[in-house]
Amino acid sequence: MSIYATLWKLKFPSVGDDWFDCDWVEVVAQGVPPHIGSPTPGCGYEDGDPYAEFLPPALETDENGEHENLRAVVIVRAGTPKGTPRNGQEYTSTLLLLTGEEYAAMSFEALHERICAALRGPGDPP
Repeated sequence: MSIYATLWKLKFPSVGDDWFDCDWVEVVAQGVPPHIGSPTPGCGYEDGDPYAEFLPPALETDENGEHENLRAVVIVRAGTPKGTPRNGQEYTSTLLLLTGEEYAAMSFEALHERICAALRGPGDPP
């Protein structure tokens, strides 16, 4: 069972910049629901958060495991495998890792630019 829920899939220029006849890559946003790893009693994580090493901090939720934001949004290239020696739910390579609050507050234009910068590679401004 996955801790992720697919939010959307979009095509982006494979190297972050578009031009006539450029190659495109599918990018996927994976949301992590707020109850995942939550310290709130009844959410099932009374023994600790098994995802703390690779996700933003867990959220306190209401009694139904709900919160106004997702715990995290992970942006990856489609087909990026999951499963590392550290945790089977961790993506081997991410383009962006955002808290749910950051994602909710970000304009699409800002998100688009951050994804394109990540596709361009290290050293490019976000």
